[in-house]
Amino acid sequence: MKVTVVGAGAVGASCAEYIAIKNFASEVVLLDIKENYAEGKAMDLMQTASLNGFDTKIVGSTNDYSKTSGSDIAVITSGIPRKPGMTREELIGINAGIVKTVATSLVAASPNVILIIVSNPMDTMTYLAHQATGLPKRRIIGMGGALDSARFKYRLAEALDCPQSDINGMVIGGHSDKGMVPLTRLATRNSVPVSKFISDERLNEVLEATKVGGATLTGMLGTSAWYAPGAAVSSLVQSIACDQKKMFPCSSLLEGEYGLNDLCIGVPVILGSNGIEKIVEIELSEAEQNKLNESAEGVKATNALLTQTS
Repeated sequence: MKVTVVGAGAVGASCAEYIAIKNFASEVVLLDIKENYAEGKAMDLMQTASLNGFDTKIVGSTNDYSKTSGSDIAVITSGIPRKPGMTREELIGINAGIVKTVATSLVAASPNVILIIVSNPMDTMTYLAHQATGLPKRRIIGMGGALDSARFKYRLAEALDCPQSDINGMVIGGHSDKGMVPLTRLATRNSVPVSKFISDERLNEVLEATKVGGATLTGMLGTSAWYAPGAAVSSLVQSIACDQKKMFPCSSLLEGEYGLNDLCIGVPVILGSNGIEKIVEIELSEAEQNKLNESAEGVKATNALLTQTS
């Protein structure tokens, strides 16, 4: 199993590290446009192999896509990260050109590759990857929902003062501060609705804290977070590589599912060796469907900006 990660910055290096530590891939290729940067990151990570007990080979490359040839899965983290005060949507002008070039280069080198998109604005970049490559919908996956759901579970566990392993919860919708739809109604602690443990007011605080989870960290760190995004990516990659068929909310191209068409947005999917094995349509309340529809309108508005950057 060969995995490529494009972009050797904090997020990309974190992806490569978590994938290697889980020890399911034979090789991880880390690629960047900055001379010797990916090579240095790869060497640094390889020097942890004996300490962390993994056998995955990590190789760095400066913009040489021939090194990525034969990749089963490729992760695109390329582009500029958010700075404090920036929305994900503001990154579209620069990141659209980068993602289009990277996606087409990866597919040229590895025609059977499955793409995982991390670059922001993530739903629109996932849609752009479909337009640029023409790959089947099952082979292009946006990471955002998996990360947003992890942040939701963190906030729920914090509110309930319990281990995160007790918590199940999901965030659907767009990967943006206004577009996320945390499904508080369906969140549970060991199958018991979390509403049995905390007030509606506290649950709403959790919802709002989840929606601004990325912005909160950007304000604290001065740039986008990287540990949780890297861990989220590694979980998606592992589910595909090991055919685990786990369910994650991911940005997927919808063609009528949830009453939505011609956009990529976060919905529950089953991830296996074919990529998206199935889009899971859960029964939403009227309020939840309305929120998802509002989120979809926001994503479409951002998608419309692609014509201005092409």
